[in-house]
Amino acid sequence: MLRLNVGMKSSEDGDAMSIGALAARFGLATHVLRHWEAMGLLQPGRDAGGRRRYGADDLTRVAVILLYKEAGLGLDTIRSLSATVDRATRHKVLRDEAEVLRSRIAAAQVSLELIEGGLNCAHENVTQCPNYQWFIAERIGPRAPAHGRARGGHPPTSRDD
Repeated sequence: MLRLNVGMKSSEDGDAMSIGALAARFGLATHVLRHWEAMGLLQPGRDAGGRRRYGADDLTRVAVILLYKEAGLGLDTIRSLSATVDRATRHKVLRDEAEVLRSRIAAAQVSLELIEGGLNCAHENVTQCPNYQWFIAERIGPRAPAHGRARGGHPPTSRDD
């Protein structure tokens, strides 16, 4: 697992990049890098004129931040992960994030079932589809009549109403 080490300063060698060059390399706006710096995720070095200079360590940090963001982690979580060297703490943060992701995947799966049900519905009006009616009954809750529900509370598999 890659770990951000925000305590380390950028290298001051001749390969250092400006904020514009680093932003362009990753397709980011410069204000994004400034925001990450304000959050403590980046700590670029400075040249004699006070301008930010980004080195190889910063390149790695930005790549890791982007990977974490693509995995669905927020910047506060990324900062927490980067600030800890304790394996147990890191695992707790990642377990919590994994649970959130599992919930989002489950919700996306239900959405896909609804959409595919609509695509596979032979009714002219999708609201007449038993699968659609099951999803509506689930949304309304147990007080409403359960029209269109199959036994066991699952969407009907095949029914031509």
